[in-house]
Amino acid sequence: ASGTGKELIARGIHFTSDRSKNSFVPVDCGGIPENLLESELFGYKKGAFTGALKDKIGLFEEANRGTVFLDEIGEMPLSLQVKLLRVLQENEIRPVGDSKSKKIDVRVLAATSKNLEEEIKNGTFREDLFYRLNVLPINLPPLRERNEDIPLLCNHFINQFNKRLNKDINGIIPAAMSLLLKHDWPGNVRELENVIERAIVLAEGKLLAPDNFPSLLEKRVGTDLPDKIFKGYSLKDAQKALEEILIKKALTKTEGNRTKAAKLLEISHPSLLSKIKAYKILS
Repeated sequence: ASGTGKELIARGIHFTSDRSKNSFVPVDCGGIPENLLESELFGYKKGAFTGALKDKIGLFEEANRGTVFLDEIGEMPLSLQVKLLRVLQENEIRPVGDSKSKKIDVRVLAATSKNLEEEIKNGTFREDLFYRLNVLPINLPPLRERNEDIPLLCNHFINQFNKRLNKDINGIIPAAMSLLLKHDWPGNVRELENVIERAIVLAEGKLLAPDNFPSLLEKRVGTDLPDKIFKGYSLKDAQKALEEILIKKALTKTEGNRTKAAKLLEISHPSLLSKIKAYKILS
């Protein structure tokens, strides 16, 4: 699926391998115009085409002794698939406009959100290239199917945005993590990255709290109310459901401070603690 974090996995493979001291070069096969893709990948000689004023090395040569990550390989035109197959078979590239080939040593990782077996049937992807690339396949399910990755990805993005935004966020309080774990993530890892970035921009303290995730909070409250309160006719059940929602809101408002939350709710601290336990609320 798109946005599932394929590049993160590819980077992980590269940086934990014996090629980690050399370049990791990501290529978005769908993001480079078809007429430029060959010269981007393999480079060109001076005078190869109008505007080629000097020799230029391509991304494969840049990744020599390292790793090239070909994202959305299913978007690569057939004419270039043949040339990529030759690179994989011969371990050499030929820059556009050059009569000689250059030897290279590159590990190729490729990813796609398309079903390549279907593309082969449709004649838009070469079967021989598919088998050449499909040596060790890794299936990356959508984020909602791998909840255990969410805390790890959150830590990764917090570190990334702390550096980029010059912030000092130390983590996420459990009530906020609970929101992240319950969300469906239709936009996968890319959506999580955007949500964490917005939360860090909004954050005033050193820990991310539920109110730093307004888009998720709105969805949660919106779905919790009808489902829990209007389920059946029992006043007792409706009261419990409403209590749970108000306790969560109070804990969000006080960034997990139970003493302050009890004051907001106008109940005693021991009473709040017993309700938190009864409703299994993370705070």
